[in-house]
Amino acid sequence: MAQAGALQQQRFTKDRAQLARSTSVGASIGVGLLYAIWLAHGFQASLKTSARLSLLFQRVTPLLLNSEQSRVTQYLPALTVTLQQAAKADSASSLAAPYCPMPEPDGVAFAQQLAYSVKSQLLQWNLEIAAYLEPVQWPEISERSRQAKVPIIMYHDVLPDKEIYFDITAEDLENDFRAIKAQGLTPISLSQMISHLRTGIPLPAKPVVLTFDDGYASHYNTVFKLLQQYQYPAAFAVFPGKLDGDVVGRSTLSWAQVKEMSESPLVTLVSHSVTHPSDLTTLSDTDLHRELKDSKQQLESKLGIPIRYFAYPEGNHDKRVVAATEAAGYEAALIMNNESGKFAGDSKNLLMIERFGESRFEEVTAAAWGGPPLPGSVSPSLNITTPISRSEVEIDDLPMTLIAGGQIQTIHANSRYPVVEIADKAETFAAVDGTFFSLESLDSNIMIGPVLSQNTGEFIPGSAGDIDKLTGRPLVLMRPQALKFVPFDPKKHNSLTGIKQEMPAVTDAFVGAAWLVHEHKAQSAATFKNLFAYEEPRHRAFWGINQQGQPVIGVTHAQIDSVGLGERLVKAGFQEAVMLDSGVSTSLAYRGESLMGFESRPVPHVLALVTGSCD
Repeated sequence: MAQAGALQQQRFTKDRAQLARSTSVGASIGVGLLYAIWLAHGFQASLKTSARLSLLFQRVTPLLLNSEQSRVTQYLPALTVTLQQAAKADSASSLAAPYCPMPEPDGVAFAQQLAYSVKSQLLQWNLEIAAYLEPVQWPEISERSRQAKVPIIMYHDVLPDKEIYFDITAEDLENDFRAIKAQGLTPISLSQMISHLRTGIPLPAKPVVLTFDDGYASHYNTVFKLLQQYQYPAAFAVFPGKLDGDVVGRSTLSWAQVKEMSESPLVTLVSHSVTHPSDLTTLSDTDLHRELKDSKQQLESKLGIPIRYFAYPEGNHDKRVVAATEAAGYEAALIMNNESGKFAGDSKNLLMIERFGESRFEEVTAAAWGGPPLPGSVSPSLNITTPISRSEVEIDDLPMTLIAGGQIQTIHANSRYPVVEIADKAETFAAVDGTFFSLESLDSNIMIGPVLSQNTGEFIPGSAGDIDKLTGRPLVLMRPQALKFVPFDPKKHNSLTGIKQEMPAVTDAFVGAAWLVHEHKAQSAATFKNLFAYEEPRHRAFWGINQQGQPVIGVTHAQIDSVGLGERLVKAGFQEAVMLDSGVSTSLAYRGESLMGFESRPVPHVLALVTGSCD
């Protein structure tokens, strides 16, 4: 087995050399594409298109890593469509964005934003290429990948009516596909998933992998058509004995159908043995070798493509089976458990990658997270074009709800109300309690520090007795397409004129409790200075900007100190995070529902997420 491992490493070393040659050309093509988009469609289109190009890049690079250059050409039509759609919003796409022409006075600022956005995208690609060239020792999993929460969903047959518990109806499957789009999830290929596990390169914010086992006829008649309709990638585990008719099942794919599917860039084919024995661990060494090796050889011979991955029938495996899988030349293998399962990053290694049964789809996709940024990443500019989505995450044993996307704004109410009530009245998707306020009376809406909100259009200065205590805390300045965090200076920032010197077209402003994360770094205890009870465990509310440039609001569902929270938010991918009023004020509302497990104190100020627009 040591010899098989050495051969794997030799092939991966050769692959990295091939990738080094390929990516120098790819980087030049990427720069050329960005420049062409800029010229052909204007600055705004290029910003929207960079997100599409980035997703295509992440799909193509694993193919380069695996020396599958021939399949890269299958993505050229997608690149063409991307360029054609760049000048208009595509309401059917999860990457769709409103077209927001910049006002004339902001032309220079926009040019600076464009330059920064392109620079950050190119640097990100450079960091990703470097990570691809230095994967961890096979078959180990990168420590960065172990921080991510990537669900691999396992489906079987798709029928009008379920016959056994792990079937799914066509209606329910399409409901899952619709939920993926509605919740802002990004389906990724199995190759992209495995490259992530080897390199730690972060995936899209809410990734999911779709897999379909056993080669049922419905995988061509129903699933393949849905994949083409939604443009989702998926992996199919097939076994030649069934395709040849030697193993009888209730329905089967044909070789012709599998061949057609294999030619789609959306499809990854996975070996599932020759005859699908229920338990590989009970086979003799000879029979085990035949099930593993012959399946790979037959699929490669009939389809003309490399078969790199294996799925253990019924998930059964032991050390001997795993060693035989390695010896047969597979680079990764999937296990299964319809009842339990783990996220991919929690797998033991690449030859025992965990999956979830489809019955847990809703539960596990809610927690999906693509992982922390690569060291050295440059933050993108503010991105108000993505759908609003909710994630339940747990980092270092701290459960949190994060709601990201859309456009951020503040609401200053005329009194104190539950956050969910303020959010409903303003018709927002989500809202979190805002900054500190006076507790002198139950109906007070007096804030601690200056405040400006879109809903009132009125700037209210902070009281002279309080503002000196706020020195150095984060002053948050907003307008629809820009955001700025600056240290609060009571001599400069307690007037509308003063904050307009920082941001001329400012629409919202307030002073946060403290920076939790600033310039990608968690803040130390010394930075909290005179903030009351910062070191005590409390429920905390916060907001900030993630690595994708999206606004994010969130709360903790367990008590934690401020420094510990900042450390976890860095791992969650925040480039900036500001603490809001916390403790009993901590409150988060989403689609008309409070997400807290206790009754929060009414507040007069909230931060809300609304669908991105040009207003």
